[in-house]
Amino acid sequence: MVWKWWWMLTVTAIGVVAWGVPSEQQRLVTRIAFGSCANQSAPQPIWNAIISFDPQVFIWLGDNIYGDIRRPFKLFGKERTIGPWKNAPRFVPSTEQEMKSRYEKAKSNPGYSRLQENTKVIGTWDDHDYGLNDAGKEFSGKITNQRLLLDFLDEPENSPRRKQDGVYASYTLGPMGRQIKVILLDTRYHRDPLRSDGTILGRSQWEWLEKELNDSPTAVTIIGSSIQVISNLSATTGPLFYMESWGRFPKERDRLFKLIADSKRDGVFFISGDVHFGEITRYDCATGYPLYDVTSSGITQAVEKVVPPPLHFFVRFLAWLTPNTMRVMDQNCRYRSCTYGMSNFGAVEIDWDATPVTLKIQVRDINGSPVTGVTTSLSELQARNSTSSTTKKAREHHRHCSLESTLPWIVRYRLAILAYCAVATFVLALIGVIWASILACRRCARKRKCD
Repeated sequence: MVWKWWWMLTVTAIGVVAWGVPSEQQRLVTRIAFGSCANQSAPQPIWNAIISFDPQVFIWLGDNIYGDIRRPFKLFGKERTIGPWKNAPRFVPSTEQEMKSRYEKAKSNPGYSRLQENTKVIGTWDDHDYGLNDAGKEFSGKITNQRLLLDFLDEPENSPRRKQDGVYASYTLGPMGRQIKVILLDTRYHRDPLRSDGTILGRSQWEWLEKELNDSPTAVTIIGSSIQVISNLSATTGPLFYMESWGRFPKERDRLFKLIADSKRDGVFFISGDVHFGEITRYDCATGYPLYDVTSSGITQAVEKVVPPPLHFFVRFLAWLTPNTMRVMDQNCRYRSCTYGMSNFGAVEIDWDATPVTLKIQVRDINGSPVTGVTTSLSELQARNSTSSTTKKAREHHRHCSLESTLPWIVRYRLAILAYCAVATFVLALIGVIWASILACRRCARKRKCD
């Protein structure tokens, strides 16, 4: 009889403890970090700042390794990788063994290893860990590389992600009433060629996303995209250079905005990577409340790192000069452009005890200090009605409603105009110097004849 009483007491105690300790999925989440563009062969001191932020969740947004092989610039020779006579690709895929080796190197990084000890890590991919720069559905190595990415993320062997076409996934974190839904998109596996205005997600992923957005409501919904959703800088940096974004697939982006609006889901914002700088953009004319896109790029790769330190100011000047209609310009930004071109990571903080609940989204530097950020309340991320109250006329004059592609051409292409004018001025100056030198030589020759 005694042993029965002890057995019942033990079972009861275990039940009480189990009931009182929330599961990993039910624990309150107040801090989320995210990042992208981490070259496994480069130093990664930023992990110290990320660990100091003490996130409960870290989200990879792509280019988690650089798996493809980049050939050097060659304008002349047998294999020319740039220029009008280009006959060889600049990037080529790695072998499966080489990809695996690069993932192992990334995973064994001491800073990243320490982060994994206390932080849940989830993620998606972009082109360089997908296997090839700017690649889409045509890339033949995507099935193998999907398995390698999921191995890197410690995805369970029985996970649906290992059976589906693509690495898209969703996670619901936190207790009821304070839940966060994280939706990670795959912008590679099904993407049509650039300039096609075809699909980014593909039919199966669109159907899945619609179900996820129409599922049970959560206080916050974070949609992770490897490429920028709100910003379309290619509309203002072309024809000098182009960057991948949802803006280059306008029908797909409109479909995404409409899907969010039709779902009547509140508290949605985007996080993204890819571009090698950090910024926050905002679009007010899609869902009835501001849609933010927090871009953090990258862990190691950054635009200012490709030029000598004395020229960093010039990169910042160009960022300020580039026309934009979506970027959040705030006096608290470190630089006037409200972009940040050195190593950075994204940070999300939620104060569930505040009234109303407060959401802080930031881009932080290698020391963990904010370089740009937005603080808002969840009550401000709620649709006032089913459709945006902003009229078409208002869109033409509202900063966060006017797309970059609608800017007057003199504004939209001012960067290219200035660049071409600078080149023309340089060429004319060079011609002038050469002509002056020729004239000087002729004078000298005449003078010698006279002598």
